[in-house]
Amino acid sequence: KGASAGGHEQVVKILIDAGADVNALGGEYSSALQVATEKGHERVVKMLLDAGADVNAQGGYYGTALYAASLGGHEQVVKMLL
Repeated sequence: KGASAGGHEQVVKILIDAGADVNALGGEYSSALQVATEKGHERVVKMLLDAGADVNAQGGYYGTALYAASLGGHEQVVKMLL
């Protein structure tokens, strides 16, 4: 989640390529996708979605990635999630 929060695309790619669970849940943001959407990191969001991240996963402060993107005002990310 830290790599997603910071928008560190290369680190996210390395983790995905190494088999990291893109749907791991826990903590304030619940998932890597949720934190990436809240921060508006479009390329990281795309990478996570392409790797099979669950857009409907619930938990954490925002509940869902869609709600996190909406609150952050990230219109393009919202469109990616729909």
